[in-house]
Amino acid sequence: MKLPRLAALRPPRPVTIRARILAGVLVLLAAGLVGNSIASALTLRAYLDHRAESALRDAGDRMHETFAHEPRTVRSSQIAALVAPVLGITVIGPDGEVAEQAGDGVPDAINGLTADRLDQVVTFKDHPSVPDLIVRRIPTSGLTVITPAGEVRASAVILTVRTDIDRVTVADFISRQAGSVAITLVVASVTALLILEFGLRPLKRMADAADAIASGAREERLPTYGRHSETDRLAVAVNDAFDVQTRAEDHIRSFAADASHELRTPLSTISGWLDLYHQGGLTAPADLDRALERVDGEVGRMRLLVEELSLLARLDAGRPLESDQVDLRRLATDVVQDARVVAPDRPVRLHAPVLVHVTGDAPRLQQILNNLIGNAIQHTPDGTTVDVCLEEADGAAVVRVTDDGPGIAPRDLSRVFDRFWRAEASRSRARGGSGLGLPIVRAVVHAHHGTVEITSPPGGGTTVTVVLPVSSPRTRPPGPDSTP
Repeated sequence: MKLPRLAALRPPRPVTIRARILAGVLVLLAAGLVGNSIASALTLRAYLDHRAESALRDAGDRMHETFAHEPRTVRSSQIAALVAPVLGITVIGPDGEVAEQAGDGVPDAINGLTADRLDQVVTFKDHPSVPDLIVRRIPTSGLTVITPAGEVRASAVILTVRTDIDRVTVADFISRQAGSVAITLVVASVTALLILEFGLRPLKRMADAADAIASGAREERLPTYGRHSETDRLAVAVNDAFDVQTRAEDHIRSFAADASHELRTPLSTISGWLDLYHQGGLTAPADLDRALERVDGEVGRMRLLVEELSLLARLDAGRPLESDQVDLRRLATDVVQDARVVAPDRPVRLHAPVLVHVTGDAPRLQQILNNLIGNAIQHTPDGTTVDVCLEEADGAAVVRVTDDGPGIAPRDLSRVFDRFWRAEASRSRARGGSGLGLPIVRAVVHAHHGTVEITSPPGGGTTVTVVLPVSSPRTRPPGPDSTP
């Protein structure tokens, strides 16, 4: 069995934003400084080489120009003065041997290395016999050089410039640059830390606020400074997310409390009848039948509530609905006829002069009409007229359910679509209700990409308007155009 490596078992170390920014800045700064130092060293080396070669050429040209005229006898000190920029002068006698050296001398081996390179600028680097230098051998036949040892008939003069000294200069420059880079990086690190400490202070405060929220301070929010900076935009976005989460949690708590309350009432009724039965209070057959009827009614109420909650959960989850061609006028006709049977004392009228087709889920659309008409019948006094109007306007199907009842108080209009909410003060609850009818209407309408609106003028009456997109004329099924 192969054991995992120890490094793989160690938890990863947290890397802060401050450390990442600091590391990035230092890497970029170090790369820039090192690159600049290398370029500067190369430029310095090229400049020194070019300067030495130019000095050598200029000195050789002056010697050619001077030796072309009389006198042809010169002292070695005169040659040294003539070629002052050049560091070394070697006089070669008629026998090809070194006769005199002035200035910074070089090994005698340079004589043999330049014997066949007359009047050429030659560069030697890393040669085993001589140091790094630039050489020019100038032929001087007929020239007499007076040296401390006597007169010498010079056959050539070798001018040399030592470049190994330039290498030392470049190496010293590089070492100084390295020290400068190190000091700059240290100073930059300290400065960057101070800047980051100040610049990231809003993020630290945001993190502290987020920790407080995570610890249970639900009213805490991330601080903003009104500067329209990136941190302010982030704080606003996160605060909005916290607000949405808080509202969602409040809705869930309220929903759970309301659902448990709605279920508690029928359960209490069922439990009460069962306790009465166990205590022997239901001995007569008529009493027992009445108890079973009540229990069955409460079970049906619970079943309806569970089905409505399940429907809302599916709609909230965004599950797709059926997508068929639906004759909205036929659905409205069926629902109105059912309402007339259920409430024969209510005038329920349908106004649908034209066919209107929509694409959607027929059972859910029928449930919209059932809930709207049922609410109008359930929450208005006896004899209240309910009008159902269906029309097509501006490429949309418009359904209006209007009653001439007492209406809804203005303060309650903003809550009519809240789940489990009932306007008890403005509408009768003679036939009860779960408080989920209008929330289901809104959820189904939104699932069909439509809108729903409810209005109730001060004089009385309520109108619920549902707008749904109509089907394309090409997809509408053929059918008779008849008005019920």
